[in-house]
Amino acid sequence: MAKIPIYFMPGLAAGPEIFEHLKLSSEIYEFYYLEWIEPIDLDESIFNYALRITKDIQHINPVLVGVSFGGILVQEVSKLIATRKVIIISSVKTHHELSKRFKVLSISKLYKAFPAKFVNNFEDYAKFFIGKSLQKRAVIYQKYLSVRGTKYLKWSIHNVLNWQQESNLKNIVHIHGTKDNLFPIKHIKDSIKVEGGTHVMILTKAKEISIIIHQSLTC
Repeated sequence: MAKIPIYFMPGLAAGPEIFEHLKLSSEIYEFYYLEWIEPIDLDESIFNYALRITKDIQHINPVLVGVSFGGILVQEVSKLIATRKVIIISSVKTHHELSKRFKVLSISKLYKAFPAKFVNNFEDYAKFFIGKSLQKRAVIYQKYLSVRGTKYLKWSIHNVLNWQQESNLKNIVHIHGTKDNLFPIKHIKDSIKVEGGTHVMILTKAKEISIIIHQSLTC
């Protein structure tokens, strides 16, 4: 029996290492790790960016797994290729699931005012962006933030805040933590809830997430 190919897309500024704690059987699945690439320019559409990412996907009907902004991106990729399943973790399915804070930032364009040096120092930016309540968790996540570059970070933040997805895509599984302060659970519809899971639960709740992924692909 052929193994099921799974392509993993990490969160904003993160590398594939964030998936290292997942426990999925290598006898059932084969694993591939997508990585962030430099946007062509700050005006590159997320559609075009997703199109370029598809060049790294070599299988028909793969499973796509994305965390946070990576969850948004794999949804865009799924509009371009056939997929067996799309699984998003600590992410959103439409712009309606973004909190009021994000909507204010999008409308006001305040995020564009951050100096390049500050944006490139992503840990400081993240503390402003996600609030003080996640600073302790940010320390856990910090070693996984391997993707830098002012253009990439500015492009990514713009596309999180201005994503225009109106309705849920089909064939999608949404795994979300009840303590996610970046994308609060009260704004999230139709998700599999992980009790006590924060926005970085891919690191802290990996065992539980692994079980959910496996069940979603074998039920």
